[in-house]
Amino acid sequence: MPTEVSNKTRFFTESVIREMTRRALKCGAVNLAQGFPDFAAPVELKEAAKRAIDEEYNQYAITHGSPNFRRAIADKARSYNGIACDPDRHITVTCGATEAMIATMLAVINPGDEVVIFEPFYENYGPDVILAGATPKYVALRDPDFSIDRAELEAAFSSRTKAVVINTPHNPSGKVFSRPELEMIAALCNRYDSLAITDEIYEHIVFGGARHVSIATLPGMADRTVTISGLSKTYSVTGWRLAYAIASDRITSAIRKVHDFLTVGAPHPLQEAGAVALRLPESFYVELSAMYERKRAMLFRALSDAGLDCSSPAGAYYIMADVAHLGFADDFAAADFMLDEIGVAAVPGSSFYSRPELGKTKLRFTFSKSDETIAMAAERLRRLPDRAAMRWRA
Repeated sequence: MPTEVSNKTRFFTESVIREMTRRALKCGAVNLAQGFPDFAAPVELKEAAKRAIDEEYNQYAITHGSPNFRRAIADKARSYNGIACDPDRHITVTCGATEAMIATMLAVINPGDEVVIFEPFYENYGPDVILAGATPKYVALRDPDFSIDRAELEAAFSSRTKAVVINTPHNPSGKVFSRPELEMIAALCNRYDSLAITDEIYEHIVFGGARHVSIATLPGMADRTVTISGLSKTYSVTGWRLAYAIASDRITSAIRKVHDFLTVGAPHPLQEAGAVALRLPESFYVELSAMYERKRAMLFRALSDAGLDCSSPAGAYYIMADVAHLGFADDFAAADFMLDEIGVAAVPGSSFYSRPELGKTKLRFTFSKSDETIAMAAERLRRLPDRAAMRWRA
């Protein structure tokens, strides 16, 4: 009998994050698992999308992105990221950052290549590398501050290293990679003639003294970086699936070929609205960070009051909490208890690691929710110490 499915699919599962959302919906739990807002998107964006539909931007855009949207991306990349790019030669608009990542991998990877991934990692990076035919090489971000061990990172690079994936601000840890850390990575990329593929989707969600730095701006990195970002997180429109990749001419040409045959193109009216989003005033981003800083404090307090050990993130909108003291067999058992007995959905920490033992005492919670939702979760989390104690007495 012929093999029915690809051998590649044996090495990964469906998304654990999205499975937790399905379970939360089914049992009525507060969903702090999946990172999407449950509050309204900016009015300006919604009105712009409606206007674009009424103005008949309802057919295919240019495959790699509408000219108006690409111009807005180029302006934003120059003014905010410090990346000089040509909208006609260096930008590919994609159906979400997830597509931008897999399109990039498929465009640059050959059999036998290796790709360095920091763990914990957003769950699609490993499968993307496998689907593209390469071998992932994992480097741990070390507790408690998710620091990089220079020796471990250097050992992961070799003549076979095609790329390193950098996610900053980082999901799930909330780490914001510092300039010295990026300089260390850039030096290795230059030494081994490797690419940096960056996921910067949370670039505007940083707190306190943290600053977002794009590795493409460092010496020697402009032509060996693919910078990925998008609208989902900054503008609270995760369902629009609108993102982009910025790269050199040659790499962009390859990405566009793959993108064309993956999805053809992103929704045209939403791209026109996206151009409006990228031209919002600076005050929007100041208010965005302030809003999420407040929500971070709310969830951190709720988790701490429930007896969970957690660190306050410097960016993005997630908190990793340690549940070792609760005595569960692993993180999946803890997440099941949290869902079924407490009524709060979280993501098992091991789903962000290639080595499950590194995350078996951790859960990830998101604060990308309304104040009311976080308050409801906080109320339910107050049950945790007593419910957990009852479990062990039973």
